[in-house]
Amino acid sequence: MAKQRQVKLKWVALASLLNNTGAAFLWPLTTMYMHNYLHESLTTAGVVMLLMSICMMVGNYLGGWLFDHWDQYQTAVLGVTISTVAIFTLIFAHGWPWFAILMMLNSLGDGINMTIVNSYGSLVSDHSSRYVFNYIYMAFNVGVVIGTLAVGVLLPISVVLVFTVATVFYFLLALVVVFALKVRVPLPPKTPRSREKLASRSHQQALVLIWLILLNFVTIHLSYSLWESVMAVHMTNMGIPFYAYSLLWTLNGVLIIVGQPLVNKLSPYVCLSSQIMVGILIFASSFILLIFARNLWAFVLDFVLLTIGEMASFAGLPAWIAQLTTVNEAGHYQGLLNIMMSIGRAIGPLYGGFVIDHGNYQELFISVFLLMTVTLGGVFAYLLRLRRLSDDSK
Repeated sequence: MAKQRQVKLKWVALASLLNNTGAAFLWPLTTMYMHNYLHESLTTAGVVMLLMSICMMVGNYLGGWLFDHWDQYQTAVLGVTISTVAIFTLIFAHGWPWFAILMMLNSLGDGINMTIVNSYGSLVSDHSSRYVFNYIYMAFNVGVVIGTLAVGVLLPISVVLVFTVATVFYFLLALVVVFALKVRVPLPPKTPRSREKLASRSHQQALVLIWLILLNFVTIHLSYSLWESVMAVHMTNMGIPFYAYSLLWTLNGVLIIVGQPLVNKLSPYVCLSSQIMVGILIFASSFILLIFARNLWAFVLDFVLLTIGEMASFAGLPAWIAQLTTVNEAGHYQGLLNIMMSIGRAIGPLYGGFVIDHGNYQELFISVFLLMTVTLGGVFAYLLRLRRLSDDSK
């Protein structure tokens, strides 16, 4: 079958949904399974989680590099093959240390998959990049809701059943990649003229802006990862049951599924960069309000505020990066965006534990608010500088 030349958004979004449904079966149970089922220490589980994050980052970078320098379709097939084989093997080999090894292998494959989804998304030509990434982000969250809800039902029955159902979703993902994403979009030739363009002053300014955005993205996911780690302890210490904490993630996913189409409707009226920066500011503000949260409803309201900020900003960030880069750089910078997310998620639990051990939760919430707002201020200041330069040149 000949490769198509048109990337279809519906298939890219479906790939995002299937990949994240399969992954969402696994990440909520990793620490608990290692500690309660395999009887490994929490320290060992923490080391494995760190190694999984490193494997994810390697996959992010490898996927981006291969997408730009090798073959788009074959890179996609490579990523889904690694992750599917790893999860399928877990059905039969889920003791120690095979569980850890296979989860790291799956993280490598998922790192490639995440970058491939965003890179293909940046090549969709029949919709604006803003619409494309909002749509992909909504599919991502549908997958998270399905996976996190299903694993809570399936795990008490059998962990083998969890791995089996996860394998089904990865197998469906493989079918989508092999048959629906058999696409090769020809990239513009790198003529001397295009090289001159890449070296131009405006392109260099765009790269500085991109790196400021990426730095801010690290602090955002460092902060977000606190909700996946120390916040469970913080809430249960206040007498709030764990199931209530876990339902917050379902609420998060449902709000995004309902609210993301409304965010799409802002496109004609609000500048993408302004929407993203306002969203990040709302997201950061939710951590200041955590200082005053003392009961479940306060945490629910805070999580709703966090989700509103997430909806306004997270889906727009890969679209903004796509607007600032050339087609030849799509894989590289979409991969870097995912790497920065993985770095933030890897640092966050360690940072949170350190601050709490040497201070308290209030100091932690204030510190991450400052990290996000200071780096966001850098993005805002550089944007103002670029606009002044643009006005002066007219």
